[in-house]
Amino acid sequence: MKTGTFDHGVAHFNAREFFKAHEVWEELWLGAADREKALLQGLIQIAAAFHHYGLGNLRGARSLATAGMGKLDSHPDGYRGIDVARLVSETKQWIEGLTAPAGELRPLPQIHRIGGARGSGRA
Repeated sequence: MKTGTFDHGVAHFNAREFFKAHEVWEELWLGAADREKALLQGLIQIAAAFHHYGLGNLRGARSLATAGMGKLDSHPDGYRGIDVARLVSETKQWIEGLTAPAGELRPLPQIHRIGGARGSGRA
């Protein structure tokens, strides 16, 4: 997987450009090996979930985010230099907030790096 392109997807995701992040990672997903494919699919699904949320599709957002977390759960922290556990945890909390009273929804998660890594961390 090309590190710069992966990082470009992370930058789009963290800038709340979820459709763009989805597109970048989907291009990588097409040629990825199985372990990379699972990580990318999880990230793609979470990005798509937040895109659907922005369109007002709460059911689709919940479904896609849940599927994405399932794909990411098999990857250890630090995989590709990202804090996988934190992204999964924050996404889970965000999903739980979808049923909370208005105004209590948690902010959309971001992808955080572990130890300042820039896409090179493989476990």
